[in-house]
Amino acid sequence: MLSLFNKKRFLRDLVPPGYTDIHSHLLPGIDDGAKSFDDTFKLIVGLQDMGFSQFVTTPHIIQHVWENTRPSIEEVHADTQVKLKANSFGLPFRAAAEYMMDGDFLNHLAEGNMLTLGANYILVEMSYLNPPIQLYDVIFEIQLAGYIPVLAHPERYSYYHRNFEEFGKLRNAGCKFQLNLLSTVGYYGKGVTECAARLLKSGFIDFTGSDVHHKAHLAAFRTRLHISGGVDQLTTAMKNNKIFAV
Repeated sequence: MLSLFNKKRFLRDLVPPGYTDIHSHLLPGIDDGAKSFDDTFKLIVGLQDMGFSQFVTTPHIIQHVWENTRPSIEEVHADTQVKLKANSFGLPFRAAAEYMMDGDFLNHLAEGNMLTLGANYILVEMSYLNPPIQLYDVIFEIQLAGYIPVLAHPERYSYYHRNFEEFGKLRNAGCKFQLNLLSTVGYYGKGVTECAARLLKSGFIDFTGSDVHHKAHLAAFRTRLHISGGVDQLTTAMKNNKIFAV
């Protein structure tokens, strides 16, 4: 029994059957993720080997940095789909986006053509330096437009580590939370891992994602968990991703 328990302490062994990843950067040459189709294919196959069964990849849309659009993302996605099929890869591989809540975000929202994770969920992120000044207004506008905001990797916003009550306010405002799986193995540092554990134990995590960009991220899935609690909540959140399956 002890050996079985220890085995399950490796992150890759917690991936549930049929797992749908809702956060990754697998489209080639479109942001800071995969640089080529060869990178894309190796990352997808590596994730598949760990039990990932479906993918909703989410390239960045960031003003003045990664100014992707729905048409540009869909074009790269369509080309990637053709190449995946030519390489006999047949698992569901869809494209959404990870929207930075920056000065251009409300313009995207007003256009009403958002790339969703599934149904009406949209993946959003904030700067690692500070939250948007009008954050709660933006969250309200997202919901007013008929979408459900899913905040990417809340555990990585260090300005909330000592202001934990803000997480509760965000959830009360209607925000869902998506945890980065690698936050549980210390990949982003001790503070992020501690915050991830606290969010899990508080029942604040709704969904999870790999946020895979490159092979170093892939390798980190073979690392033991660094969280001392919240494993049950982690496995539940991973299973919750099934709502995005097709």
